[in-house]
Amino acid sequence: MSIIAVALHYRLNANMLRRWVVAAPQRASGQPAPDEAQLPPAAAFVPLQLQAPAVATDRGEIRIEVRRGGATVTLCCPLSAANDCAT
Repeated sequence: MSIIAVALHYRLNANMLRRWVVAAPQRASGQPAPDEAQLPPAAAFVPLQLQAPAVATDRGEIRIEVRRGGATVTLCCPLSAANDCAT
């Protein structure tokens, strides 16, 4: 039975199945598989120093702007009236 037939029967990728079949005897003998032998070393964690984000200037207001075609409607209300803006 071919590798492709087995892969189709079990709905596996034929290329992956072939890689597993080739790697199985090498793993049994303790030798690394070809893919494992060529892997680069894992990258080490590199800590980064990040600057604090710039604080946005709060104007103390809520500004809603709606544009439709050439018309623009702008609604400005104080931050203290946020509940009134939502209704």
